[in-house]
Amino acid sequence: MKCILVTGGAGFIGSAVVRQLLAETDLRVVNLDKLTYAANLASLPGAGDNPRYAFEQVDICDGEALRRVFARHQPDAVMHLAAESHVDRSIDGPGEFIQTNIVGTYRLLEAARGHWSALPDDRKAGFRFHHISTDEVFGSLGAEGFFTETTAYSPNSPYSASKASSDHMVRAWHETYGLPVVLTNCSNNYGPYHFPEKLIPLVILKGLAGQPLPVYGAGDNVRDWLYVEDHARALRLVVEKGRVGESYNIGGHNERTNLEVVRGICALLDEMAPAGAPHDRLITFVADRPGHDKRYAIDADKIERELGWRPQETFETGLRKTVAWYLANRPWWEAVQNGSYSGERLGLESAAKTGSVA
Repeated sequence: MKCILVTGGAGFIGSAVVRQLLAETDLRVVNLDKLTYAANLASLPGAGDNPRYAFEQVDICDGEALRRVFARHQPDAVMHLAAESHVDRSIDGPGEFIQTNIVGTYRLLEAARGHWSALPDDRKAGFRFHHISTDEVFGSLGAEGFFTETTAYSPNSPYSASKASSDHMVRAWHETYGLPVVLTNCSNNYGPYHFPEKLIPLVILKGLAGQPLPVYGAGDNVRDWLYVEDHARALRLVVEKGRVGESYNIGGHNERTNLEVVRGICALLDEMAPAGAPHDRLITFVADRPGHDKRYAIDADKIERELGWRPQETFETGLRKTVAWYLANRPWWEAVQNGSYSGERLGLESAAKTGSVA
């Protein structure tokens, strides 16, 4: 029985990957997670009782602990999702992003390389290191065009710069040491178990509470939205069938302005939680985020052409499922809100210091 090591498996995307691996394969799954503020083992219901599942609370910056995990579990593949991921937080505290996303990826690469180098030839040939990244490394698009796998990197935030650096390191470890890697860059994810600092869960929960719904600037920044379960399916396909040394863009073919997203959530809340209707009366425009990229859009033709992946959800079907999930899973998000985060706006401290926000 083969084993996959998933870093960040208690996070939003990582937990979706772990849930699918346990439900739809016979693989052993090792979830390695530091359990920072946005990680939540409650996002893996029933996993602890599964004999194919193991959890390791480890910081990816701890090289010795990583080596112990590789020695103990002998993984056949690594899916690297552990990262600091929120742009606003990176503005206020870039140091954590440099440490986790760059130094942590280096430590993981070295642990994986040591493990891979010692494998027998048959297992060595099948080993994969799958690095999961973001479309934000490419910077900002104008009104036309799409990010492809050959788009030049042009990160505009501490978060995206740290992820760009980790992408480059993964490629370098392949070219220099021969480590068999695959890379993916995805568009904005949404769906169940999403920590409520990000736009969609934040708006859902603030709308339910009758609180103002903050929209940056004029709300005309455009993102391509990808339902998290679709993304998890794509990641599993890439680690299994992706060509070594290649990168694949994963997008949902669902471009929307931020204001369109918020209004879509309001319409669903009017339908599903009508006591607070009309929810769009709560929309409040706030000062824009510094360095706010205007538009992201993914060209996902390569993964469709080579691996046969396409998203199963449209934005409308995925958003409806997401709102319904939050309405049906109040205990999960109430526990989150009672912890380290209560819906406050982030990313203002550095902007105020630099004069970027009036």
